[in-house]
Amino acid sequence: MADESGCLSRRDVLIASAGTAAMTAADAAEPAQALAPLPPTMGRVTLEVNGKPHTVDVDTRTTLLDLLREQLQLTGTKKGCDHGQCGACTVLLDGRRINSCLMLAVMAPGAKVTTIEGLGAPGRLHPLQAAFVAKDGYQCGYCTPGQICSAVGMLDELQRGMPSHATPDLAIRPLLSADELRERMSGNLCRCGAYSNIAEAITSVAGGAA
Repeated sequence: MADESGCLSRRDVLIASAGTAAMTAADAAEPAQALAPLPPTMGRVTLEVNGKPHTVDVDTRTTLLDLLREQLQLTGTKKGCDHGQCGACTVLLDGRRINSCLMLAVMAPGAKVTTIEGLGAPGRLHPLQAAFVAKDGYQCGYCTPGQICSAVGMLDELQRGMPSHATPDLAIRPLLSADELRERMSGNLCRCGAYSNIAEAITSVAGGAA
C-alpha cells in the first residue's frame, strides 16, 4: 500500500514481486503439461538388405541408419555426425550411394540396400575392400565402411559417364583424374587424414579409368 506521499513501501514491493513470480511459475507449468511427448507413430517397411528381405515395424522418425544398426544389427555402417556431413553412414540404395542418416526408413519401401557387410566378407572381399587393406587406406577405420561404399557408387557413376563438378568437358567421358577423385569423394571425411592411401586404393581398382 502507498504511504501518504503516494510511494510504495519496500514491503509492498517485495510482496508484489513474490506474487508476480508465483504467477509466472504457474503459467510456465501449464505449457509443460501440454507439451507432454506424444506416443510414437509406427509404420511398417519392407526392404531388401544385402540380398535378404526384411519387414520391420519402426517409429516413423527412425532413420535408415538407425534401422540398419539398431534393428538389423548391421553395425558396419557407422554413425558419425548424424547430419549428412561426414559420409561415415554411406550405403548403396538401389545402387546409388546415399547418407543413410538423412533418410527415414519408411521412405525406402521396396528398396535394395547394400551395406559394407553386403559387399564382401573375410575370404571373399570386394576388390575395393582388398585394395584398402593392401594400400593401408585407413587408420582408425571408423570412416572406412562409408569410404568403401561411396567408392563403389562413385566408380559406377564414372563407368556410366556421369560428370562431376570437376569434369572439364561434359561432352566427353570423364576419367578418374586426381581432381575427379577428390571431387567425387569429397563427401567422405577421414579424421585420421589417410586420404593419399584412400586415393591410391581407389585408383588401383579403377584401373584403366584412372
